[in-house]
Amino acid sequence: MIEHYPVLQGAGPFFFKGNEIGILISHGFVGTPQSVSYLGEYLASEGFTVYGVRLKGHGTRFEDMERCSYHDWIKSIEDGFHFLQQHCTDIFVIGQSMGGTLTLNLAQKYKTIKGIMLINAAINSIPPMEKYINKHTPRYVEEGEPDIKAKNVHEITYSKAPVRSMHQLFALMDETRDKLKRVTCPVLAFRSEEDHVVPPENTNYILSAVQSEIKEVVPLYNSYHVASMDNDKEIIAEQCSLFVNQLVSNVYKTI
Repeated sequence: MIEHYPVLQGAGPFFFKGNEIGILISHGFVGTPQSVSYLGEYLASEGFTVYGVRLKGHGTRFEDMERCSYHDWIKSIEDGFHFLQQHCTDIFVIGQSMGGTLTLNLAQKYKTIKGIMLINAAINSIPPMEKYINKHTPRYVEEGEPDIKAKNVHEITYSKAPVRSMHQLFALMDETRDKLKRVTCPVLAFRSEEDHVVPPENTNYILSAVQSEIKEVVPLYNSYHVASMDNDKEIIAEQCSLFVNQLVSNVYKTI
């Protein structure tokens, strides 16, 4: 799929070269790497090599997104994973919202992934979108303000979401849900207790379905859906760093 529009300023991927431990980060539906840039910068400051991928059709115009299938998004995160393999020996993956869905899909396929971190990952329920799933009209839906509790936070995102793209997201969730039992790597899941996009029950379902021996949940009490930009972003960054360091040093402790 060829994009027809240029990447918006500030919406491109980011890469920080650090040590041999690589961390791939994926943003969510209609978002961009900007939404996870704080997390990326924090982890880079801890010495890790970090790559924030831009999913195909995101960060340009929503017309580009409409032309994408969920296979394009899977390819985007796989390309990011292969890119990091050129620089690192151990790779971890972080995904927010749909990025979490893609992270799970990646982990069930690539068993060399050392661990994954999920931020309000979507797997079986997105109430604001569900009324559009059985039809293709209207063609576009107004997005409204991002679901962020903190004040004066700007997320680079689309003003409209293509209904076709919503169908693709639900198809991705369906496919990934069927493969959760193949996920065996350690999982750290962040769950906003008040999320107006992806209900917290999605995280509970994921943790009950994956076959990982190590799986932990960190509840977030002061953030909504886009938690990587919200009041708990420091907690997320610190816990991700701790999770990675503990696994790499083989002295994992309950977080």
